[in-house]
Parts: sequence; C-alpha cells; structure tokens
Amino acid sequence: MTERRRRDPSDLTPREAKERYLRRRRTDSTEKSVQGFHSRLKLFVEWCEGVGITRIGDLQPYDINEYYDIRSGDVAPSTVEGEMYTLKKFCEFLEQLGAVDDDLAEKVPIPDVPEEARSSDTKLDSDQALALINFHRNNPATFGTRAHVFLELAWYTGARQGGLRALDVRDFDRDQHCLEFRHRPSTGTPLKNKLHGERAVGIPSETTRAVSQYLNKHRYEVHDDHGRQPLLASRNGRPTDNTVRVWSYLATLPCTAGSCPHGKEPPSCDWTERDQASKCPSSRAPHHVRTGSITWQLNSGIPIEVVSQRVNAGVDVIEEYYDKPSTEELWRRRRQQMEQRRNHLDNLDLTDD
Repeated sequence: MTERRRRDPSDLTPREAKERYLRRRRTDSTEKSVQGFHSRLKLFVEWCEGVGITRIGDLQPYDINEYYDIRSGDVAPSTVEGEMYTLKKFCEFLEQLGAVDDDLAEKVPIPDVPEEARSSDTKLDSDQALALINFHRNNPATFGTRAHVFLELAWYTGARQGGLRALDVRDFDRDQHCLEFRHRPSTGTPLKNKLHGERAVGIPSETTRAVSQYLNKHRYEVHDDHGRQPLLASRNGRPTDNTVRVWSYLATLPCTAGSCPHGKEPPSCDWTERDQASKCPSSRAPHHVRTGSITWQLNSGIPIEVVSQRVNAGVDVIEEYYDKPSTEELWRRRRQQMEQRRNHLDNLDLTDD
C-alpha cells in the first residue's frame, strides 16, 4: 500500500485557505458571523489573485501592508479596522496550519480608530419611543397590533433583531411577565452568542397585556417551515431579517403619535409607505432601537451589570457601542450617582474615639 502524500499547506491557494478558515469558524460562530468573515476575506482573496499571489505561503508582510494602503483609501477607518482584524485572525489560523511564517499575524496593521468614529450615535430617543408606546396603549384601534407589540418588545428587552425574530409563542410567559430567548440553530433561529445568549427577560405588566391582546386578536395563525409558532408572525410565517427591519422602520415613524417633525403631511408622505419608511430621518432600524433602549435603561438607574444580562452584551461592549447618552442625560446620571454617594456620608465618623 502506498502512503498518501500530504499536501504542503503553504501550497494552498488564497481561496482554498479562506474556505478552510470558514469551515473552522463554523464550529464556533453563527452563520451570520461566518458570512461576515466571508465578505471581508473575499475582498482580500480577490486582491491576492489580482496581483498574482497563487500560493498562500508566498504571502509576505509587504503584501498585507500594500492591501491595507489600498483599502484605507477606499473605505471608512472603522470598516478598515474590521477588515484588518478579520485578516489578522485569518493569518493566525494560517500560522497554526504551518502555511505562512509564524509572525505574519503580528504584522497585520490595524488602524487606531477614535471611539467616536467606531460607533454611531444614532439611536431611537426615549422621548420618541415612549410617546409611540403610550399612543398605542391609549388607542384601542392600535393596541396589541403587531406594530405596537414589536415596539414594546424591542424597547423593553433591548434585544437584537435576531433575538426578536427567534421568539416563539411558547417563549412568552404571561403569568411571570417575561420572555425566554432560546438558541435553536437546528430550526433556523440561532442566537448570536449561542447557548450563552439564552436568558429570561422580564417585561412590564402593560407590555404583557399588549402581547396577550396581540395573541388573542391580531397574530396570524401560522407556523414556520419547522412547525414552530413565531411570536412576531408575518402572513407567511416567521419573518425574514429584512422584514423585521421594515417593521422597525414602520413602528418608529414619529407621525404615528403626533405631527411630522419634518414638515410633511402624513397622508401624502411617501415615507409612510412600507418600502419607503427607512428614508424617514426619524425612523429607526432594530439596532438603533436596541441602542436607544440600552441607553434609556442605564439612564433609568438600572445597574450596567443588570442591563448586560438583560440584553446579552458585555459591559465593555455596552460602554463602547450602545451607551449613547446626551450631555443632559449624562449629567443627570452623575447627579444621581452623587446623591447615592452622599447617602454614605452618614456612615462616616470623622471624630476620634
């Protein structure tokens, strides 16, 4: 019997190396994350092929720096940061395979992006969110509709878009006033942090009442392709990611609860149409609702560690990406913290015994 000759990993093409890396990452990442890795590395692979790098083992620090210079001139610094971070992880994988020099990953340049350029301050303001929610709660015609319930759940849980989409009817506990977020990858609804993303999140009694009304009167009686009953249901079953985004834009149109802040007349405004709602300057995507919710929860005095558990995000991530208080809100927090510290003064005895 002849022994099978092993292929030298340095002979892999950049495209083959990328596919091998993506297969590895599927074991520890969600499919959406893997798609992101693919999109960022696809550009690098195409560049390699364009400049004649056919063996991944021929990749040198000079090549990576040249690619960095090209991308830096084409896209925003925060985008370059994400692409180069992914490339660094890719090079670490190649080092483990023995396909490239051991120190290649260390030489991948990653830009030092200022915090204000790394994350957007766009969010659903609490005044707008609460005005819309109160409008629905006091309007029998819209109370418990899908638009109302979507906004209640998105605002009071601060959940990601994928988490809201993943909810089933069985995940709503009206007696305990809570929702259970479950990781169910085999039936199409993984959570971003997988099993670590599973949690129960409490909701106000008024939100429970709205969801109950929705289930009794407004929810489509449908199942998804796996026989599950999505809580937030479309006419055809479980909504796509794009459908959830559209629902978010429609649910956050400010003219629903008052006059248009942009001087338009709602009956004739194109932005109130399903396919145009994202163009309204005041409508918000699910991510911006999440950002607004997290900021509002912190403004309300909920400890950041508790908010972290509710929204399934690390404290450091919340501080960098999600906590976007206005100057006035920030000073209000500081005054509240000062008052809390003042309460401890009574416990201090400055006199000698």
